[in-house]
Amino acid sequence: MELQSIYVLWLRDLKRYVRARSRIIGSLGMPIFFLAFFGMGFRRVEIPSLPSNLTYIDFLAPGIVSMVVLFTSTFSGISIVWDRQFGFLREIMVAPISRTTIALGRTLGGATTALMQGLIMVVLSFFIGFKPSMGGLLLAFVFMFLIAIAFTGIGIAISTFMHDIHGFQIVINFFVFPIFLLSGALFPISELPEFVAMLALLDPLTYGVDGMRWAMIGYSEFNPIYDFLVLLVFCIAIIVVSAYLFNKTEVE
Repeated sequence: MELQSIYVLWLRDLKRYVRARSRIIGSLGMPIFFLAFFGMGFRRVEIPSLPSNLTYIDFLAPGIVSMVVLFTSTFSGISIVWDRQFGFLREIMVAPISRTTIALGRTLGGATTALMQGLIMVVLSFFIGFKPSMGGLLLAFVFMFLIAIAFTGIGIAISTFMHDIHGFQIVINFFVFPIFLLSGALFPISELPEFVAMLALLDPLTYGVDGMRWAMIGYSEFNPIYDFLVLLVFCIAIIVVSAYLFNKTEVE
């Protein structure tokens, strides 16, 4: 019963994603511009900490893919706020399933849509000049999935405190941009000022970006195993926290 409920909630989110073509296209607009204009604008810039045979667009692309996954997964929490406003969440809550099951189903649904958006961005980046290791794409997929799970969980945790869609969007925008900019997606962590670099080490996305970059182009600033373990522990912790907060949420 519980597994079937998780599947139904996951399938609902997936169907909503597939039917919302404007959402799919619109959410890729800004990342494509980031990749195209940053990649072309800094293509001749030499960054001391990067290997000489590594182009900036190859360095940048994994970070932009992580940006797509980050934004899509975090914003997936808006569906819970939407369901609360229109009464659907109340109907789910009275179903004979645990709230933890509901939280897991919504987490998997949001993470799957974020993962699909990330894979689309990977394909589009090929046309802009990105040349990843094809053998490493499977490992990159693992890191993308962990990023999606972690930040979908964060989106759900934040949604438990929100009752207004516009307020949720403002809070999320305030939250995700510092996470993205501190993650080393645009520039190496080693090139940042010491204080900013220390903040970057507290950013879970930093380890996701670094792991994806290692898988795709063979370059990383940390040990990839360390990246994986940090991200995995963070995923487990945020799933526990989001499920706890969802269990405590009140539905009017």
